[in-house]
Amino acid sequence: MILTVTANPALDLTWEIDRIEIGGAHRADTGAVRAGGKGLNVARIAQAQGFEVCAVTTCGGATGAELRDELDASGVPHVLIPVAAPTRRSVAWVDRSLGDTTIVNERGVNPSAQEWSAFTAAVRGRVAAASVLVISGSFPPGAPSTILPELIAAGAGRPVIVDTSGPALLTAADAGASVLKPNRAELAEATGMADPIEGARSLIARGAGLVLLSLGAEGMYAVTADRMLRARLSEPLAGNPTGAGDAAVAAAATLLADGDDDPEHILRCATAWSAAAVLMPLAGEIHPTWRDLERALILDGDSPVPVAPHDPEEPV
Repeated sequence: MILTVTANPALDLTWEIDRIEIGGAHRADTGAVRAGGKGLNVARIAQAQGFEVCAVTTCGGATGAELRDELDASGVPHVLIPVAAPTRRSVAWVDRSLGDTTIVNERGVNPSAQEWSAFTAAVRGRVAAASVLVISGSFPPGAPSTILPELIAAGAGRPVIVDTSGPALLTAADAGASVLKPNRAELAEATGMADPIEGARSLIARGAGLVLLSLGAEGMYAVTADRMLRARLSEPLAGNPTGAGDAAVAAAATLLADGDDDPEHILRCATAWSAAAVLMPLAGEIHPTWRDLERALILDGDSPVPVAPHDPEEPV
């Protein structure tokens, strides 16, 4: 079973618009509403591909009630921890003419100490039945710095995948996460390094096992202590990139759940699923042609990546 953890879920709202004009008024057909957040997207995709999943997240207020109702209807097995603050919203505008998407994410509200305690207890109570633990998404402003290390520690004895951003990305590496999945901006924000490959190496030096680095049209890299691979398509795909990173995480989780930890296999599947997610209108889905996309991938080299040991007294 793949256990996903989403500490800061969102009610996802998506509208498709013929063309977005800054400062203009727009009309659109009725938008789509879905229970969102990275871990929930991962669970949806993995379940659709035939894997047993369970998603742990929170819900609060009127938006939380909508999230709960949609998640109930989806059939994705889940555990919801009630919180007082309303669940945040994420709004996506898909521009049909340009083939791109504009997203606004609310930051969310930090749960109380008692609510965090119930949340972490729910994860610990279910992780023993899991073959892979996935911790995905942001943490609300003010979240205790101890939460992420506690969650990673709960997954000891099984692969732990973390997809987050900011200082939490460094925390996850320091805690020895098996797989990290940053994009270029998240990596630069966390490490302060302009070169994304050097940034990925720094996460390996801090304790991560594998870094899946997504660079948009440039493809995706898999970086370990002694390997660096890149997978890419010959041409970028137009569509909705919301959830593409979640698809990559779902791919890694399903392979690890099957006992396959080969970085090349993970990279190929993650890149294909990520591309297939761009072809879908909503996050949490991948296009059925993902196998064709995987066959079309271009794989660049297998070169050694020297990583100097990290001195805990020196910043990376």
